[in-house]
Amino acid sequence: MTAKNTICLWYDHDALEAATFYAATFPDSAVTAVHEAPGDYPSGKQGDVITVEFTVMGLPCLGLNGGPVFTHNEAFSFQVATDDQAETDRLWNAIIGHGGEASACGWCRDKWGISWQITPRILTTAIASPDRAAAKRAFEAMMQMGKIDIATIEAALKG
Repeated sequence: MTAKNTICLWYDHDALEAATFYAATFPDSAVTAVHEAPGDYPSGKQGDVITVEFTVMGLPCLGLNGGPVFTHNEAFSFQVATDDQAETDRLWNAIIGHGGEASACGWCRDKWGISWQITPRILTTAIASPDRAAAKRAFEAMMQMGKIDIATIEAALKG
């Protein structure tokens, strides 16, 4: 990796599977290198995939197959700004349909436990609106959703 700062994500044993899924699902994403362990280690053997270098939407990441000691939680998430309902649906459905699970307010979790916020740009704009009444309506609409529905957010903005 040549980046000065890289996101390191800990996986039990399937960093390559996760990185391959991200590369196939998100634009500007790729698996760039796979490294095998040069010797045995607590949760694996020499020759096992130990790290995977990849990018997710241009962000450099390193997947570390460190074993089951640590698991992911919502304290870290990728927030993906989407431009329309089709893109929102495609990404949400890809994550959920590949063994993930839905959550609230545009959040979902992939099968490896990584949290994703699939966030239409209109939602971000609506909540930051200088029209605080409209922002509140959009926020309250969002609070009732799993996957974000752009038409509902737009209707809430209009009152």
